[in-house]
Formats: sequence, C-alpha cells, structure tokens
Amino acid sequence: MMTNSSGPTSTLSVLNIVFSDTNPDNARRHAPASARNRDPVLSVLRTALPNRGTVLEIGSGSGEHTAFFAPFFPTLEWQPSDLDTSMFPSIIDWSKSALDNNPNTDIRPPVQLDTCKHPWPVDHADAILALNMIHISPWASCVGLMAGARDLLPPGGLLYLYGPFKQDGHHTAPSNAEFDDNLRKRYPLWGVRDLEDVLAVAAEHDLHLDRTIPMPANNLSVLLRR
Repeated sequence: MMTNSSGPTSTLSVLNIVFSDTNPDNARRHAPASARNRDPVLSVLRTALPNRGTVLEIGSGSGEHTAFFAPFFPTLEWQPSDLDTSMFPSIIDWSKSALDNNPNTDIRPPVQLDTCKHPWPVDHADAILALNMIHISPWASCVGLMAGARDLLPPGGLLYLYGPFKQDGHHTAPSNAEFDDNLRKRYPLWGVRDLEDVLAVAAEHDLHLDRTIPMPANNLSVLLRR
C-alpha cells in the first residue's frame, strides 16, 4: 500500500483488515473486500492475462488476492509487492497456504515497492495488477504506477486497475460519493479518481485503454495495454 505525509503507511484502518485468526502463530490478515471481489476479478483475468510470464501485483496488502488467483494460472509466475513490509508475514502465510494446496503454483516472495521510486525492484512484468490502489494513495502514486508499467511491460502487456472511479467528473453511485468523502476527510491526498484523468496520465506513459468492464458494487475493471 502507498504512503504520504497525510496518511499511514498501510490502509488497514481504512479497509477494515483484521487478523483472520486469534492464534498468534497465524500471520494472515483478512480484508473482507477481497472475498467479495475476487471471483468477479478472476472472471476478467481469465480473459486478459497472458499464458506465460510474470504477473506483478502492486499493493498486495494481506496477500489474499495473489494467493487466490495464482492457482488458477499455474503457468504464470506471481510477484506480490507492498510498500508496507509489516504486511509481508501475511502475504507469505497466504502464499504458503496456496502453495501447500497447489504445488504447481509459482508465487515469489514479496518485495517492497513504492510506485513513486524508480527503478522498481522488479525488472520485468508481463502483466501488472493494481486492485483498490489508486484511490487509497496520493495521485503521485498513480503517476508513478503508469511510469513503472511503461518501463516493465512488453508491447501489449497488461496494466489492470480495479476499483471505484468517477466518470466525466461525476460519481457513478451515491455509495462511491460517500466513500470518496470519507477517504478525503481521513487522508486529503486520497480519493476516488476520475477515469478520464487516469486515462490521460496513462496515455502520457504509452498505456492505452483496451476496455472497461462494469463490476459489482459500482466498481470498474480498467484494462490498459502498453
């Protein structure tokens, strides 16, 4: 997850991430939104990810998404990342569970990654996932994401964004407006982004819209290609 001078180094309080088990030996944390959105996101990824290569997840948080997706794509190498190293034990624990249940799954150890600091600690990715990231980080993190994706992705490589977006300057649902207001009151540099602004900065970094897909709970999947 991202950091800024007006917010925390992780988004646990915002996303209501809690320990999944009272057992102190269990490092896993749980984000309730992960269980709600993982199946709809998976349905999009099945149509969009390459057959082989490396998938880099930005802002892996608890690590649940990578652990859930990776077994469905055994020919891909998965690289989780987060700025907040305190999340690494959770990412590692979730990954270990996925690997124990699916031995052919390839999940790399997490790396610390700040999208604003270049070069990134990963030298190549065939696809990059950023789920629920750009609205819970400063705008500079979105710009840095686009710059890093341009540097890492091959021609045709995928940058996949998921989350709430404004369109034409307007929220698409009252719930998104309330969420945006809540975020900005807590951390003024955060907030739901206008899709047109995101696409404009993407285009400046040689990333162009492939398609948008409406998702449950007034979210969007935004697929960009280099």
